[in-house]
Amino acid sequence: MPAPFDTIEAALEEIHAGRMVIVVDDRSREDEGDLVMAAEKATPEAINFITRFGRGLVCIALAGPRLDALRLPLMVPENTSRHGTAFTVSVEVNDGTTTGISVHDRAATIRALTDPARTADSFLRPGHVFPLRARDGGVLRRPGHTEAALDLARLAGLQPAGVLCEILDRDGSAAKVPSLVRFSRRHRLKLISIADLVAYRLRHDRVVYRRTSARLPTRYGEFTLLAYTSDLDDETHLALLKGSWRADTPVLTRIHSECLTGEVLGSLRCDCGDQLTTALARVAEDGRGVIIYVRQEGRGIGLLNKIKAYSLQDEGKDTVEANELLGFPPDAREYSVAAQMLSDLCVRKVRLLTNNPSKPSALEDFGIEVVERVPLEVRPQSENIRYLQTKREKLGHLLTLE
Repeated sequence: MPAPFDTIEAALEEIHAGRMVIVVDDRSREDEGDLVMAAEKATPEAINFITRFGRGLVCIALAGPRLDALRLPLMVPENTSRHGTAFTVSVEVNDGTTTGISVHDRAATIRALTDPARTADSFLRPGHVFPLRARDGGVLRRPGHTEAALDLARLAGLQPAGVLCEILDRDGSAAKVPSLVRFSRRHRLKLISIADLVAYRLRHDRVVYRRTSARLPTRYGEFTLLAYTSDLDDETHLALLKGSWRADTPVLTRIHSECLTGEVLGSLRCDCGDQLTTALARVAEDGRGVIIYVRQEGRGIGLLNKIKAYSLQDEGKDTVEANELLGFPPDAREYSVAAQMLSDLCVRKVRLLTNNPSKPSALEDFGIEVVERVPLEVRPQSENIRYLQTKREKLGHLLTLE
């Protein structure tokens, strides 16, 4: 039975009034709930409730420019946490507080962090409040609790800063949705999902823009080519369309990341070029579909770093090890731009051409319903068989390699 989530509009009213809400993320991430409220509304009573009933770590989500102004660097130069939560050094305000741990002191520190008159000299380091650096673009860039807390405060017309704290069950384990539903009813708190917040922002916040279109005849038939730009990066992203559809039609869709070496230079180190041409042929055969071409070269690490990764692979490393040695995750791609492009094209449901089991859940985080995963396996080559085996064994890609 679906969880009885409240509307984002109802949650924003609560946030604006200084009350807290429960925010639940996706099962593909932590599948947990946080108590969230606007930081500028933090009171000792609210922090006492959060620490008593939330039981997790009390943090404050802040935007990058504010943290830079306060000279608060990241806690570690290389973040290896499971979901990349960006902790900075901890702080406490240096006036009107004692040890910093009391709910009075923490509420004062949280409010001070949102006060534009406060500078870096207003805070002691380390302290008992843990700032988190939210990604630019909020939940449209990273659908996590950090970005959700900041987005909720901003959308409620308040300073872009939010208090957040994980909710733990009485046995100390992370509370899951059934327990969170009971918690919300017991304390009369609104319960929302990050997926709904993403969908709300996709409806109300425009960050991707259709710039132009043209007819594109190809060896696979004629497509319509559309060009997009985004506030989230400096790239030009493309969509290739075939046919037409209604908003409730499941559309054959490929989200394809740029690979210059495979698509232009004919490299056999990967299967990207063959996947793109196969996707074009499949959409043409179907008579209706879309290929979103996202400029995320090298699984999101860029062309220069991809060639550095190739050099490491020449020395015996596999594609995952090479990324990690360069300081990147195995897959640094994100799908907010692709999701908003699909939204602009009135694509709400997709039959997704992919071998990557993480891609459907990533799209669903952004409100796109994946009704079917359609395999897109191409014949392996002797030059890329190890690469494909690594994707299957370490990244979970659904490949037979036959």
